[in-house]
Parts: sequence; structure tokens; C-alpha cells
Amino acid sequence: QVQLVESGGGVVQTGGSLSLSCAASGVSFSIYSMGWFRQPPGKEREFVAAVSWSNVDTYYADSVKGRFTISRDNAKNTLDLQMNSLKPEDAAVYYCAARWGAVNSHLAPVGYEYKYWGQGTQVTVSS
Repeated sequence: QVQLVESGGGVVQTGGSLSLSCAASGVSFSIYSMGWFRQPPGKEREFVAAVSWSNVDTYYADSVKGRFTISRDNAKNTLDLQMNSLKPEDAAVYYCAARWGAVNSHLAPVGYEYKYWGQGTQVTVSS
């Protein structure tokens, strides 16, 4: 059974930093591309970032580029999202997701391309 479990959410002030992690089990982690999505309150889910299975290629939403960094550790089956310079509009429930095989700039933001999803972790940014 595939399981993705996010952690690291919490409350942070505007301009602060937060690091999210996603632990994967029951899946051959290294052959999956991984992504982070978020759903702000009252809004649709949106793409945040993605990383190829090899950890070589990364993709970011324009809204987080330069502030967020996605990375993975295939030896530990973990996916991370380092979030810096947080803004109130970054507040959301953050989800990690797994997509079998390769990813590119066209596929990375497409939610239905990801087969497995975590339960989400809440990030609150106070002004």
C-alpha cells in the first residue's frame, strides 16, 4: 500500500521560513517523479513544485520561484520543500504527490498526472 505522509507544517510569520517533508512508503520511490501542491482556503488546488526521479530537474510555479526549493533523497524515500520569504498568500494545505515515471514542464503542474497523494499539512502565514 502506497503511503505519503507530509510533516513540517505550522504557523510562521510573514518573511519567515518553513520546511516541509514527505515520507513515502510502499512504493519504489526512485522511479516516481514527485510534486508539491497546495490548496489555499476557499480556492482550488494549485501546483507548487516538482522534481524528477533523478533529482536533476525541478519545476516551480512562478509564484514561488526563487523562494521555494524542492529536493528529494531517494535513499531515504523523502521529499522536501524548503520555503523561504513566506507571504500570507502562501498559506494553504500542502500536499505531496507521486507520479510514476518522468516529468517535464508540461506534466509537472497537472494534478491528475499524479497517482498518489498525501493527506496534507497546514501552513499558516501570519502578517
